[in-house]
Amino acid sequence: MTTAPEAWQALADWQPQRLTDLVSADPRTRLAELVRTVADIRFDFAKTHLDTAATKVLADLAAAQDFTGRRKTLFSGGIANPTEGRAAEHSAERGEGAPESVHIAQALHQRMRMMVDAIEAGAFGEIRHLLHIGIGGSALGPDLLVDALGRHSERYDVAVVSNVDGAALAEAFAKFDPAYTLVAVASKTFTTTETLLNAASALQWLEEGGVDDPLGRFIALTAMPERAMEWGIDETRILPFSETVGGRYSLWSSIGFPAALALGWDAFADLLEGAAEMDRHFRLTDGTDNVCLLAAFADQLYANRLGCQTRAVFAYDERLRLLPDYLQQLEMESNGKSVTVEGKPVAQRTAAITWGGVGTDAQHAVFQLLHQGTHLTPVEFVVAREPDHLLDDAHHEMLVGNCIAQGAALMTGQTSDDGARAYPGDRPSTTILLDQVTPRSLGALIAFYEHRVFANAVLLGINPFDQFGVELGKEMAKGLAEGTFEFDPATQALMQAALGE
Repeated sequence: MTTAPEAWQALADWQPQRLTDLVSADPRTRLAELVRTVADIRFDFAKTHLDTAATKVLADLAAAQDFTGRRKTLFSGGIANPTEGRAAEHSAERGEGAPESVHIAQALHQRMRMMVDAIEAGAFGEIRHLLHIGIGGSALGPDLLVDALGRHSERYDVAVVSNVDGAALAEAFAKFDPAYTLVAVASKTFTTTETLLNAASALQWLEEGGVDDPLGRFIALTAMPERAMEWGIDETRILPFSETVGGRYSLWSSIGFPAALALGWDAFADLLEGAAEMDRHFRLTDGTDNVCLLAAFADQLYANRLGCQTRAVFAYDERLRLLPDYLQQLEMESNGKSVTVEGKPVAQRTAAITWGGVGTDAQHAVFQLLHQGTHLTPVEFVVAREPDHLLDDAHHEMLVGNCIAQGAALMTGQTSDDGARAYPGDRPSTTILLDQVTPRSLGALIAFYEHRVFANAVLLGINPFDQFGVELGKEMAKGLAEGTFEFDPATQALMQAALGE
């Protein structure tokens, strides 16, 4: 059996062919090998440098890194997060995992549904607005869901506030009437300083707005209910979730409460089922037929053979404008590591820097670099067949046409005697084509990205489920606030200039 070092060396020895040659040599076979449809989503890797030799090398790497075993551990509720000694059970929230964990998740979902029903029935009085306070995974997921799927909903107005900058809260306060506002505080540990400061300001806003029982308008979304109760929130208004669900994987749990309320429970259930469909595909499908593993193969090819440091994601759909932001945390916090699961230095590059934007805006901003710059950047296009409006079909036709044309232009390029007008081509892209942007398809899409992250982590031999890298800066900020940390002279001078200390 090939060892991991042997597989990495084989990847280093592999020589890429030009994309145009790969596509034109045997188009039918290439499309059969590199286009997959899962959950009614078409994943097209035909314009990447993956070929039979590369996928063979990467499949050997997956075997050497025990991809099958680590995947089984993930879905069985085993220790998938060894540095913290716990499972990673976000898939159990969708019904795919250890039976006991699935049962607990379903019971907690039922508790959340009862809360939604109570709000709709008027248990909190007349509610028109929901102010959701969180940060990181406690905010990015709900924000993406509500923005993508709630544009035509007239159920509730939702504002997601994550930044501790008071301007963010002030903007939400200006839009909402405290008399008709419910506040959800999302924090896995219920100790997140930025979130709790924002929550305290929201409480003061309700008090000053004349709400009789301001704490009675608070709902806690947390894995530590006792801390939410210590803060003052009644146990009956706490929606728990399991501590084995990581923050950036938590939108399927009670962290998704804003989506369940704003979109309705049926939509939230469809979101879970779409994700579960991708779970089943990832769990039961092997080799390059597994679209999540195939995507990870492409990622490793570009990061660790062709030297790409970034990956660009462009949503050619206004509803998915927050997808690149969501993926930044999911991918960079999960796989932005420098040691293996054994604590040894990683010899390869880990997570690429994820960035992106919305088409067609980005074409007039950053695509110059993608087409003619000196950086090789794999590009990912996400687009839907059906639009979200009743305007002239020309809008959607132009949008989709631009998306497809950009991928073709990146690949083929164009020669010219004038260097300023020459396009080198041979620049890779992947296209993800949804039939529609629905709760089900969005659930499947997000789960695809989650499992792609996990597959990349297995290939690299790292743990995607811890995030100690975010802690040091937080500890130093706390030390600054409490005056308990000895800072260097340069930092002290900067504090004096910024804070007058």
